[in-house]
Amino acid sequence: MKFKILSFFLLSLLIFNSSNAQDLTFEDYNPESSLVVPGKIINRAKFPFIDGHGHQYKMATQDLKPVITAMDSLNLQVMVNLSGRTGDDLVKALENAKRNYPGRFVLFCNIDFEGAGAKGWIEKTVKQLEADVKAGAVGLKVYKSLGLRNNDSDGKRLAVDDSRLDAIWEKCGELGIPVLIHSADPKLFWADFDGNNERWLELKINPRRKRSATDPVPWEQIIQEQHNMFKKHKNTTFINAHMGWFANDLGHLGELLDEMPNMNVGIGAIIAELGRQPRFAKAFFEKYQDRILFGKDSWKPEEFPTYFRVLESDDEYFPYHKKYHAFWPMYGLDLSDDVLKKVYYKNALRIVPGIDKSKFPE
Repeated sequence: MKFKILSFFLLSLLIFNSSNAQDLTFEDYNPESSLVVPGKIINRAKFPFIDGHGHQYKMATQDLKPVITAMDSLNLQVMVNLSGRTGDDLVKALENAKRNYPGRFVLFCNIDFEGAGAKGWIEKTVKQLEADVKAGAVGLKVYKSLGLRNNDSDGKRLAVDDSRLDAIWEKCGELGIPVLIHSADPKLFWADFDGNNERWLELKINPRRKRSATDPVPWEQIIQEQHNMFKKHKNTTFINAHMGWFANDLGHLGELLDEMPNMNVGIGAIIAELGRQPRFAKAFFEKYQDRILFGKDSWKPEEFPTYFRVLESDDEYFPYHKKYHAFWPMYGLDLSDDVLKKVYYKNALRIVPGIDKSKFPE
């Protein structure tokens, strides 16, 4: 009798576990690969590098020692802090960085575009931009709120290519500073939220990121506005963040680079796209090696090794660090040393003023 009870219990447990396994959600199903191939994690970049897309939002007051410790472990010599803000906040952040860790940070300033078009707004904004650059800012970072959320003085959506902003881009060209701009979000945030959408999990986790043709306008419209602005201001150097959201269509991105010689691209937050097309991406990097800048975006030191491994190694089928960005494995591009040096630091040294060149090899 005891044996029958035990057998029944084990059978019930087996059926219960089997039923639970069949009810796994997409979020829960994350199997470890059984594939055994050569390769290893790269925790430190092969060459000293510049993070051209960094964010330290509280640099005016924060203790930078933990950041520097992590930077040193990664071989990250200079971080471009795009969140420099403006006015007194910028000055305090510059002082903190220079006083404690000279040469390790450069800062971009920021502009609040809300209310553009009001009387005196553009004159005041350009004057403040000049003051920020005089204080030590080496570039202007434009957030995606321009084109998505910012409204003009009449309460209407402020387009990226609004002519009332022209004086800003022209002034950046005059001052010799680059404009790093993030416009829109991945195109699939505008697509149907269904099982055919590669960003389904990300949108499920972050439903507020879902967009539509009326929220606020079609994706294509915002991207075209950005390109219009690049073409109109040929004497200004632009860095298109996140490869302009065309890392999944490098053929078209190449056409855009050919069409707009003042546009460069950063690889922040799109390494998953590059890691799933290693041969095509490598050819792209070789062809446009003078136009691509390293950047990470969010400050999470534990995620940098994925970037190093994709760029430097010829490893196969290794995991990405966020399932909701990529549920596919990565492959290494195995870039040459010459291309790596340009992506890691040479292009940034040429485009971004104020970086200490002595920290990098020739």
